[in-house]
Amino acid sequence: MKIRYVSFTRLLFASLVFAVNIYSQQEIRNSDPDKIYQVPYLSKSNSINLSVENGSLRPISNLSIEPSELPEWIHLSPNKQIISELRNGEEKSIQFNFSVDKQAPVKEEQILSFNIVMADGNLWRKEIKISIMQPEEFELYQNYPNPFNPTTTIGFQLPQDGRVKLNIFNLLGQEITTLIEDDLPAGYHEKVWNAEGNASGVYIYQLSITNQSGYHAVDRRKIILMK
Repeated sequence: MKIRYVSFTRLLFASLVFAVNIYSQQEIRNSDPDKIYQVPYLSKSNSINLSVENGSLRPISNLSIEPSELPEWIHLSPNKQIISELRNGEEKSIQFNFSVDKQAPVKEEQILSFNIVMADGNLWRKEIKISIMQPEEFELYQNYPNPFNPTTTIGFQLPQDGRVKLNIFNLLGQEITTLIEDDLPAGYHEKVWNAEGNASGVYIYQLSITNQSGYHAVDRRKIILMK
């Protein structure tokens, strides 16, 4: 579908391509400007292809295409694309590659905006709506820093919403503290442990999740406090 932004120049959104894994790719055509494209969590081999057609009677030179508003968890390259010349009736495509890091909120609408700027300063904008799919796996990350003194950060990802508990134990299995006991949504989360009042040594941190659909998962890792 061609979307007319001004009387002479048309911007076409050709496709959004994302890699589900190293062996499989899916391509989605933009037939609906209000469509929200589903992008896998932590995906890396994603690409956005933008096509620009010159519908005027004169050539266009030095057309600049660059992102204007991107979430911090989107890592896009290159930062800018230049179409050096676009003749009358000609269409050219450019591509941006992007990855999604673990900080991305899941199941929320996000907008990726691109500015298309002509040499004379005329500007058009194209917005693409995406939503990050929830993680497929439950994962508890190693704390950082480790060893630590006196604070460290524990990160984890949840594939589903649920009741989450994050506890610290000593090597005898005695509970030292509960860092989290709350309902949390799917996605990535972090919690800081301040162990200022605890003795140096090795501890265990344990993460568990349960929900009403019957999902249950638990994992644990060692953590070193060194004063």
